Amino acid sequence: MSSRLGEEVLAEPTAAGRSSVDGLPIELVRRGPVPPARDCPHVKYYCEENVWKLCEHVKANRPEELTSCYAVFISNRNRAVPIWQQKLQKSEGPVVWDYHVIFLWTNGPRSYVYDFDSCLPFPCQFEMYLKEAIRADTLLQPEYHRQFRVVDAPTYLLKFASNRKHMLDENGQWRSKPPPYPCIRTEETDDNIQDFISMEEPTVGFGNVLNLEDFTHKFSQPLLS
Repeated sequence: MSSRLGEEVLAEPTAAGRSSVDGLPIELVRRGPVPPARDCPHVKYYCEENVWKLCEHVKANRPEELTSCYAVFISNRNRAVPIWQQKLQKSEGPVVWDYHVIFLWTNGPRSYVYDFDSCLPFPCQFEMYLKEAIRADTLLQPEYHRQFRVVDAPTYLLKFASNRKHMLDENGQWRSKPPPYPCIRTEETDDNIQDFISMEEPTVGFGNVLNLEDFTHKFSQPLLS
């Protein structure tokens, strides 16, 4: 996973700044299927493995919640997706990732996002994450519109593999220090991360690829009539 800062992605200038964000009640953090962020093993720039480790934790400690959890890959054909409220963010503008991966948990009608790279709460209410971190595609030039590959946690644990070669530079050096544990692999392969990053569905990869509108509809709390 790599990023670019300060890139011009907006369709037109905007003066909108960040809104204030309050933390979630401690009861919600305790009720969630994963520990607080400080107690979760995670390595910078390896978001796909960080999320896999969260899924592994749920399977071992809260197996009844595993089918309510998802790995969500965010990317597009151009491998350029703006996301706001990131810890790398140097200004009001977004960080432009080639891809990003978040953990998503559904609890009844509500959904929550766990993003180690975000300044937002961990977990963050889905609607808040959309408003603060994703924002509307109408603000962006078309080449920066985001797509979302949603993979249920059991499938992600079974099918995801990475030999981490995408994190090597042209000289074979690590762009960022890898996690200390062995590479994640399956019985079939030692690397298929590009199939998860790809937004060419249904011919490639696992799960379902959604645009922002469909992603919002799938996980937003239904409005009361």
